[in-house]
Amino acid sequence: MTVAHPCPYIDGRLERDVVADLNVPNAQSFYDWLLRSGFRRVQHMAYRPACPGCSACVPVRIRVSGMEPSRSQRTVMRRNADLSHAVAPLVATEEQYALFLRYQRSRHADGEMATMTFHDYRMMVEESPIDTHMVEFRAGDSRLIAVCLTDRVRDGLSAVYKFYDPDESRRSLGTRVVLWHIDRARELGLPYVYLGYWIAESRKMAYKARFTPMEALIDGAWQSLPRRDATTGPR
Repeated sequence: MTVAHPCPYIDGRLERDVVADLNVPNAQSFYDWLLRSGFRRVQHMAYRPACPGCSACVPVRIRVSGMEPSRSQRTVMRRNADLSHAVAPLVATEEQYALFLRYQRSRHADGEMATMTFHDYRMMVEESPIDTHMVEFRAGDSRLIAVCLTDRVRDGLSAVYKFYDPDESRRSLGTRVVLWHIDRARELGLPYVYLGYWIAESRKMAYKARFTPMEALIDGAWQSLPRRDATTGPR
C-alpha cells in the first residue's frame, strides 16, 4: 500500500493505492489477471486505488462486439481523415517528449507530470516488462499530433496513457485515439478495450462514458453499463 496523498481528480480527498511489482517471471499473465481485476499499469508497476472511504474510481472497458460509432464519433473520424498512424518501437523520442510537455502544460499544468524530464518520460515509455507499443498519429503535413502508450493483453488492448496536440481541440483527438483502439482490437480478434478508471465527479473522465457498449467492474464482477447511464455512469 502507498501512503495517502492528495487525490489528483477530486479536491479534498486522499488517494491510496495497492501496488504490485511486474518484474516477475510470469509478468504478462500476472498483468492480464491484474488488469481484469481493475488494476492499471505505470512502468513496471500495477496499481489499484484503495482509498479510505471512497470508491469513486470505477474500472471500465469497451466491449468491441456490437460497438458502433455514434453520430458525434463519426464526425470525429471525418475530421481526422487526414491522420495516419504507425505502431512505433518502444523507444522515447525528443519529438514525442516535446508534444508530451505541451499537452501536460496545457491540460495538467498543476500536476506532477508537467515537470517530468526527458529521462522521466523515457522511463515511463520504455520501462515495461510486458507487451507494450507506442502508437503515433500524424497529420497530413507529417506533424506528430497524438501518441498513445498501449498494452496488449490476452483479452484486449489497454490504453495506458495518451497525449495529443492541445491546439487541435476541434479534432477531439482523445476520442479518435480510443476509436483507433476499438478498430485495432477488432482486427486482432480481441473482445475488449480497457480505458482505466471512470470517475463521475471528474470532468476529465467524462469522455469515457460516451463509448458503448461499456462494462464496469462493480463489486468484483464486470457488469454491462446500460446505455441510459452513459452520461451519469454506474450507480
